[in-house]
Amino acid sequence: MAEQNYDLIVIGAGPGGYVAAVRASQLGLKTAVIEKDKPGGVCGNWGCIPSKSLIHQAEAFERIEDLTHMGVKVDVTGLDYAAVQKKSRQAADRSGKGVQFLLKKNKVDYLQGTAVLSGPQSVSVDGKEYKARFLLLATGSRPRELPGFEFDEKQVLSSTGILSLTELPKSLLILGSGAIGMEFAYVMSVFGVKVTVIEMLPRILPLEDPDTAAVVEKAFKERGVSFLVGTRATELKKDAQMVRLTVQTPDGKTQILEAEKILVAVGRVPNTENLGLEKVGVKTDRGFVVVKDYYQTDVKTIYAIGDLIPSPLLAHVASKEGEIAVEHMAGKAHEARLDPLSIPGATYCEPQIASFGYSEEKAKEKGVAYKAYTFPYTGNGKANAIERQEGLVKVLMDPKSHEIIGGHAVGAYATEIIHELLLARKAELLPEDIATMVHAHPTISESVMEAARGLEGWAIHI
Repeated sequence: MAEQNYDLIVIGAGPGGYVAAVRASQLGLKTAVIEKDKPGGVCGNWGCIPSKSLIHQAEAFERIEDLTHMGVKVDVTGLDYAAVQKKSRQAADRSGKGVQFLLKKNKVDYLQGTAVLSGPQSVSVDGKEYKARFLLLATGSRPRELPGFEFDEKQVLSSTGILSLTELPKSLLILGSGAIGMEFAYVMSVFGVKVTVIEMLPRILPLEDPDTAAVVEKAFKERGVSFLVGTRATELKKDAQMVRLTVQTPDGKTQILEAEKILVAVGRVPNTENLGLEKVGVKTDRGFVVVKDYYQTDVKTIYAIGDLIPSPLLAHVASKEGEIAVEHMAGKAHEARLDPLSIPGATYCEPQIASFGYSEEKAKEKGVAYKAYTFPYTGNGKANAIERQEGLVKVLMDPKSHEIIGGHAVGAYATEIIHELLLARKAELLPEDIATMVHAHPTISESVMEAARGLEGWAIHI
């Protein structure tokens, strides 16, 4: 006999699961969420939130030099990284408590334990049975482990392991130059660690526009970060003091790199094991759950979202997918899926980088016609006033319809200003609408206006 009946049971309380649970409750569905670890998931506890705390503190530390220009003398020799790490854990704790508050406020039952599907409308949680009209899978992902580079979280670190460090290594190798690799390269280098980033593809931040990625690369090199691109890691050896990484460079030569620790940041894998998917007939492909419109699996009562499915592995994607899924369960009209060209990506290093839609590179690759315009931060009054001239805004539009098909920003506040372009795309506004809208002066967002004006042929501050 079932312990309790619900309209919806959500498995996983990360940004996909808890947002879906809250939205379901708002729509009148009696909802429970099951979590085996802590509310907030990887993002809140060992990802987005604590890493942004580290980045914020690194930014503050890096800006100390600005004070010296005012004649202020600052002694930084007493830096205590354990205190920096502690603040990041406090941020994670606040995030988790915030999620608990939201669930309680919205009358969502929170069940602690490990869930396994026992039927198309039932879940077993540590031996107790629960039933629901609908089930939503939101169990997230974990860092990808490479053969020969297994995590020991002492010398070979995952993103979780590096967030747990209370002492800085003198040197660090980072395998992978995506968002995770670059964010930790920023934090570690600012705090004085000698950082080398190894990327197998021909350039860093390979998913970003080459022009915006180049701005980041230049800034990092000025900080002392070394990059090896087009370089493949072939073997890792370690002793009590060092790790030794053998790499093959683009010219086919072998090189050995040494450091105290290595961070392996080469992607993530979905947590689909031990959920009982096969038992109830939920299909997977290469480890990902197969879904149709509204993120519904072949089993009509079971939905899956977030890192479990082959969509961008981003917290905000999981949240929105969760909303779409539960609104479909509640009979509320909604889009069937997220528009892939309207999903923003963001990397929170300094300078920040953000984007959505087509890059010039991708548009050419897919044969998509476009017109692009780039406005540099050097023409922006606010950027010059605060001495943050490194950056640019690039907008791509369809040359016939003038529909915005891509937006890219790098520099101060890039992860914030990208949303003006994204809103314009969603609202079916044209660059002309942005170009003619009054923007406060001086603001970084004027760069968005100028880029839009440039597409129309009348940029002023360049």
